[in-house]
Amino acid sequence: MRKIPLHWQIIAALALAIVVGFAVNRSTTPASTPGLFGVQFVAIFGYIGKLFLNALKMIIVPLITSSIIVGVAGIGSGGKLGKLGGKTLLFYATTTLAAIIVGLVVINAIGPGYADGEPVREMLALDQPVDDIRSRVEGRGAGDVAEVFLRMVPENIFRAAAEGQMLGLIFFSILFGYFMTHLSHEYAEPLFRFWNGVFQVMMRMTEWIMLFAPIGVFGLVAKVVAETGFDAAGPLLLFAFAVLLALAIHAFVTLPVLLRFVGRVRPLQVIKGVSPAMLTAFSTASSSATLPVTMESVEENLGVSNEVSSFVLPLGATVNMNGTALYECAAAMFLAQAYGLDLTVGVQFTIVVIALLTSIGVAGVPSASLVAIAIILSAVGLPIEAIGVLLVFDRILDMARTSINIWGDASCATIVARLQGESTKVAIE
Repeated sequence: MRKIPLHWQIIAALALAIVVGFAVNRSTTPASTPGLFGVQFVAIFGYIGKLFLNALKMIIVPLITSSIIVGVAGIGSGGKLGKLGGKTLLFYATTTLAAIIVGLVVINAIGPGYADGEPVREMLALDQPVDDIRSRVEGRGAGDVAEVFLRMVPENIFRAAAEGQMLGLIFFSILFGYFMTHLSHEYAEPLFRFWNGVFQVMMRMTEWIMLFAPIGVFGLVAKVVAETGFDAAGPLLLFAFAVLLALAIHAFVTLPVLLRFVGRVRPLQVIKGVSPAMLTAFSTASSSATLPVTMESVEENLGVSNEVSSFVLPLGATVNMNGTALYECAAAMFLAQAYGLDLTVGVQFTIVVIALLTSIGVAGVPSASLVAIAIILSAVGLPIEAIGVLLVFDRILDMARTSINIWGDASCATIVARLQGESTKVAIE
């Protein structure tokens, strides 16, 4: 029997959760609460969802540490961090940061976490105490931007890991990976093999945990629908619209401007040339699986050399996640609004920085956005359990942001090729 792909399992679980949750919601009366063997269905749904979220939390620290160390060490030891590597990394960092800022501005402007001026916490069944959350968020972001940089250098890296201070852990991992490349081979090689081994194990664990994603999605979504009915649909639809609008702005404004004025190429011809790769990314929701199509499109349709594409595109499939980073930032801001939190500049800056770094650190992980959003929420003091409400529209948004990831990779390859002196087929003569 042919195995059903995971994304179809998740969609089926989502549909079933909506039906079951609505049935429980309709059968709930003041006199009786439906349940099984004396346990309320809502409690059962919550237990299933929490078990899945706990599994995600469990892998965060070793996954982030090993992936960033291996990624930084691998880039630094590849022998390509000359002009080509420098231009590529600078472009990736710039476009990812631009995408995050676009998401931040759009979410602040539209305010999907508010309805009639009030936070939508109750509509989304977010039942964590607001006062406790506010105290954690204010404690982590009440200072100015300088405080953010201070938290990047923790006094004790093990305590930082235990307390979920991810910004400090990420910074330490970047430094560790960078200085590994400056050791002699006899010391660097065993270290790299160790951390790469840890990373491979964590990838396998992540893949195994994601096999249970349909069950986790069922529990998380069924709980929300059982408690609120379809009240949550309005805010979530507005959030999905805001994310798609931000992705469109980045895709059709930010990247074309860079292509036109930095790369000196025709943006419409570029997007037409890479459309097969973008459509493949939309259908598969996987940057890595789309890589062969992306390379073929960039080389044959745009005229980028294999020397550039073979370095820029595989690196981009790993570290350049414009759409994913935008979504991570937007999701964290939406949940903060839903709780009615007035986020300071320091907290928003923290969200931007961590979204930028985690989009690099967990980019190759299946359903990376779930892990990355959990990291961001933990870092700024928001409850990770709130992720459950995002799963309703996550699949369609995942397909859209993956397409933007590919569009960003192709744009980078084209611009870098032009900066390297290549003519390409889409250059402005």
